[in-house]
Amino acid sequence: METDKLSPTSLAFIALTNEYCQLVENCGDYGREGLVESLVKLLPRIYITVIDIEPNFDYFDSFITQALDEPTYDIVRSSISSIMGEEDVYLEVFLDDMKYSDTPIATSISENLADLYQEFYNLVAALRDLNTDEQRNILSMCKENFKEYWGQTLCNVLRALHSLSIADKDY
Repeated sequence: METDKLSPTSLAFIALTNEYCQLVENCGDYGREGLVESLVKLLPRIYITVIDIEPNFDYFDSFITQALDEPTYDIVRSSISSIMGEEDVYLEVFLDDMKYSDTPIATSISENLADLYQEFYNLVAALRDLNTDEQRNILSMCKENFKEYWGQTLCNVLRALHSLSIADKDY
């Protein structure tokens, strides 16, 4: 890519991940129904946009620094857990451990959302002071992380949120 600007898709992805971070940081302002509704609208847009990011195959020397500290992660996770209440835990079927388990494996919406928050927070922080080529490298690394890890997390938690969203509505 021979341009000094990020693609519109990359810019949209950065904006969406920043929007996600702001949403979960301020989740107390939304209540459960408002938070679920916002996430059900936002998470698919993030998924679609990251898929459309053009990969930069020179990213292998890049890494996304861990800017988020553990206390902040825990605050976000516990805030979401408090809002979700008894609806926070759901059964997970897409874990590798499930293949070998005789009993259901539970996970939590709050932990999945906090994991996504960590990924997106670190991404936005890493992009701040980089030139365009370095930003493309970081975005490519994030897309690779999407394939390996957080894409499945996003899909899993979206499934749980979808179930809550439908339960909250009279269709």
